[in-house]
Amino acid sequence: MRIVIIDYGSGNLRSVQKGFEKAGFSATVSNNVNVVSDATHLVLPGVGAFSSCMKNLEQLHLLEPIKKAITYGKPYFGICLGLQILFTEGEEFGAFPGLDILSGKVVRFPKTIRKVPHMGWNQIHIEKEIGILSAIPENSYFYFVHSYYGVPEKADCIATTTEYDGLSFTSAIVKDNIFACQFHPEKSQAMGLTLLSNFAKQG
Repeated sequence: MRIVIIDYGSGNLRSVQKGFEKAGFSATVSNNVNVVSDATHLVLPGVGAFSSCMKNLEQLHLLEPIKKAITYGKPYFGICLGLQILFTEGEEFGAFPGLDILSGKVVRFPKTIRKVPHMGWNQIHIEKEIGILSAIPENSYFYFVHSYYGVPEKADCIATTTEYDGLSFTSAIVKDNIFACQFHPEKSQAMGLTLLSNFAKQG
């Protein structure tokens, strides 16, 4: 097993790596095309702007290896921005194309939401019983930090939802070998480690 955490210049890379280590798995942080291509499991964490993430991945020649890995069925775990770039388009600072693996858009919380970014602990509601969520009970708490969220065109990819200030949004998605979450498992204590462990055991 070769878990590779993709380094595109932004993100809680060491925290994610430590999370896997605490869960009992080694993981490598890299932006080397060959290392990423040889991975058995890919993890893309991220903080920052949608457009910057896509630009950095393109400049590092990592977009194609990521797409190929997903096409070949390798387990992919997107965290926060790593979820958002899976969508067709992101609306942060204008309209920018994503990987278009999931049809839909990444949008900002509406003005009716009193406090943005959404920051802190919040519950997830499980919409799909899937392996990566095993041993994670309904209404478990995870840690969030974000101002944008993905809106899929089709609901069949929604793994979990979360309520924030009266709005229900997609907090995790699943599609074939892809799992991605808006929350941060590396900051979510026991439940987060369980999620990382479940991912590592896939494939």
